Amino acid sequence: MSGLAKYILSCGKKVAGSDNFAGVYTDELTKLGAKIEIAEGKGSVKYYDVVIYTDAVKENDIQLIEARELNKTILSRGQLLYEISRDFKKVIAVSGCHGKTTCTAMLAHIFACAGAKFGVHIGGRDKSFLNGFYSGNDFFITEACEYKKNFLLLKPDIAVILNSAPDHLECYGSVENLRSAYAHFADSAEIAIVPYGDLKVEGLTFGYEKNARFFAKRITCTNGFYSFTAMDGDSKLGTINLSVYGKHNVLNALASVAVARSAGIPFARIKEGLADFTGVERRFENIGKYKGARCIADYAHHPDEINATLSAVKKLNDGKLYVVFQPHTYSRTRNLFNEFVKVLSGINNLLIYRTFAAR
Repeated sequence: MSGLAKYILSCGKKVAGSDNFAGVYTDELTKLGAKIEIAEGKGSVKYYDVVIYTDAVKENDIQLIEARELNKTILSRGQLLYEISRDFKKVIAVSGCHGKTTCTAMLAHIFACAGAKFGVHIGGRDKSFLNGFYSGNDFFITEACEYKKNFLLLKPDIAVILNSAPDHLECYGSVENLRSAYAHFADSAEIAIVPYGDLKVEGLTFGYEKNARFFAKRITCTNGFYSFTAMDGDSKLGTINLSVYGKHNVLNALASVAVARSAGIPFARIKEGLADFTGVERRFENIGKYKGARCIADYAHHPDEINATLSAVKKLNDGKLYVVFQPHTYSRTRNLFNEFVKVLSGINNLLIYRTFAAR
């Protein structure tokens, strides 16, 4: 939400908002000129034309009730994202159960190295672009969240699906309905970038398999960092050296290559951008040491992501591994309970923290 607020401020609009707690995001918005109230329900909306709310806001929220009583224009965060996207010539929307933030940030570095005029909306904090950046209106790169079918509000020129792993089943009711929504998202775009063998939709495929349109050959790992030869069909594009840990990022990079090639960006700039990307906060972030032990923070909140993070850690560590895991949302924990048990049962030194409610 704060990334979208930054864009609105850049357009010269008056912005206000409220949050339960102050933090880096509220501080950044205040410095940019936004009026931020801390504490739930504080601050009147009567001085503003449009009221935006996130899916975390309850129907009985004081400010939302006031907005209805005053007949204000009310938009959800997903609707605002669509309206902002209309300011740009081309829209690139990145979806998937996991990898969205990393892939979106990778694309920002690629487009920056190519000198493109673009805006980016990132669901995390990139070390260079934070959670949002704007240099022009040729391209808009954004995460497209599948929660409550929000990603179907967008009308992308390039739709990216990184994976269709089960998540948010409390919204969709079944895996089949979730996969159908991803297929609809792919069909809504001029170009779809899809994982090879995952969904039966038309598009440019990426994956480890050589039958994918974009695939990786000669994958190597040095001190946890991966390098590979990027292929476009039978054509060798060149070598990519990643500056982030984990083999799963090879797939994120391949998806980014497919997007950038579709947008007409030369491979030399793609290679440069991917090498320039050193990660986002809470995605395998090295946060220091405790009594000589390296401490890594990761946002892995899905069983597949936990597996990927553990695989990356084991490439770097041959000593004892301690894992502190905090389940993220009650519904996900319930819906994927057996999968969580399976992946966590293989950890010898495990602490499970109390569930983060989020909504």
